Amino acid sequence: MLIHKAHPDAMVITLDGIQSDLVAQSHPHRLEEIGVLFTSMKAGGVTDVIFAGALTRPKMNPMLFDTEMQVIAPRLVQAMAMGDDGLLRTVIDIFEEQGFHVRGVGDLMPELVAGDDLALGSDPTDRDEADIARAAQILRGIAPLDLGQGCAVAGGQCLGIETVQGTDALLRFVGETPARYRPDGRGGVYVKAAKTGQDLRMDMPTIGPKTVASVAAAGLSGMVVEAGCVLILDRAATLKAASEAGIFLQARAL
Repeated sequence: MLIHKAHPDAMVITLDGIQSDLVAQSHPHRLEEIGVLFTSMKAGGVTDVIFAGALTRPKMNPMLFDTEMQVIAPRLVQAMAMGDDGLLRTVIDIFEEQGFHVRGVGDLMPELVAGDDLALGSDPTDRDEADIARAAQILRGIAPLDLGQGCAVAGGQCLGIETVQGTDALLRFVGETPARYRPDGRGGVYVKAAKTGQDLRMDMPTIGPKTVASVAAAGLSGMVVEAGCVLILDRAATLKAASEAGIFLQARAL
């Protein structure tokens, strides 16, 4: 929605089976008919492509495959056995082979990217800093497995890592963790970062007011995101939510 508002003349494409708030303003297409999609984009003068929105893996009906999708499908099936980054790299390759330039949201709207000047709330305590370092270590460790982009740690103990269920599910799970697993029954940090070597043109880590609310509801002391690699949606509301919740929110190199 933010990209559409900033670039109202851009062609908006939605895919059948993938939820979007822009269906009414879009050119709808079936993923099974990707050849038709490519033809439509080229006819519309599209040169640059931005992928935005929640990542889903829609079900496809092989009976509806056009000639182009019949050629591409084996690559997609193989890529779907990988993690999200592996699949998305394949999608990028497919579009670039058609002559399109795939760009990231951060390239188009750099004001959304968290910079290292972001430091809201009280300074993390020494224990918080140790937990931040531990969470970053865990994320680096699981990066080769192409899993999630977030990790919660308290007192050096990993309370959870983000998987396919997403950030909200992770933080809800953390909030349900018995107090005995945390020092003083509360505290801990949530760290959000890009996977090592991740192509940030698609599925760039993202936070917003809802993330802040979930961090606070989970009883964590604060959140740290990787500077230059995480989008902040509705920055004003996100910072306000963090301030009102009394948690720290920082961006830094990890």
